[in-house]
Amino acid sequence: MQLTRQTSLLFLLNLIDAILTVYWVQNGFATEGNHLMANLLDIGAIPFLTVKIAAGGVTAFVLSYGGHYKLARYGVVIALTAYIALMLVHLMTGLTVAGIVTVRHLDQISTCSKAIFAFVI
Repeated sequence: MQLTRQTSLLFLLNLIDAILTVYWVQNGFATEGNHLMANLLDIGAIPFLTVKIAAGGVTAFVLSYGGHYKLARYGVVIALTAYIALMLVHLMTGLTVAGIVTVRHLDQISTCSKAIFAFVI
């Protein structure tokens, strides 16, 4: 089973994440949560983007190449789930920057998500 579409989507989400992260951080709207990548971003956008895109490309290639393995198929699902959740974080950041979502809204979302997480567990 080939995972070309799924790994292409994964790479695209990685690219969008990289670009949005540079934008949010350089404009003071957010910080990079990964300390290694934050250090690269402190050096400059080009080193950050180079490493981020290279890591995403290698990951997408390896998962696509090994698409016939069950582990690769699970890995793609987990990675896509994580990146889709991360895109929601970027969306909320953008809505907050635009003034559409306030800190009060974020507190309500946080409280609601904690309740849902507690219910599931």
